Amino acid sequence: MLIELSISAVTALNVGAWLVIQFGLAWGCTQVAAERFNHLSQLARPKAWERGGRFYEQAFGIKRWKDRLPDAARLFRGGFAKAKLQTATPEYLERFLRETWRGEVVHWLALLALPAFAIWNPWWGVLINAAVAVAVNLPCILALRYNRARFLRLSARRNRFG
Repeated sequence: MLIELSISAVTALNVGAWLVIQFGLAWGCTQVAAERFNHLSQLARPKAWERGGRFYEQAFGIKRWKDRLPDAARLFRGGFAKAKLQTATPEYLERFLRETWRGEVVHWLALLALPAFAIWNPWWGVLINAAVAVAVNLPCILALRYNRARFLRLSARRNRFG
């Protein structure tokens, strides 16, 4: 901890910082063209162990809770809602897949901001912020990866059977 603050000031700063980080990253990423988010890149591409999304169904019961997660994309001009498929056209599915990667990038970047909290938090405050950051971002990352893996599996099946 580099800066000594009261507990109430630290709490207010933590809440404010997380709001600025989460919404700032979300807004910033909506300003980048969707084409820049390659859902087939090495990092984004579903891995074999994800088994087309089945891993998330079995390990986390994701089907039961993923629809309850908020989607802040609608708050920003150019945001793309990912809660429900609007159509099954190839162009829409391609955009949907890119947007799941965009959303995942936002949540990973938010987690990467955690070390900054060591500036004004005692060690135990950093741990609390880490727990909050994981609790807020990890479910979204899991849901976005699950949807991307599932829709890539669907797309591959559709291409195979015409």
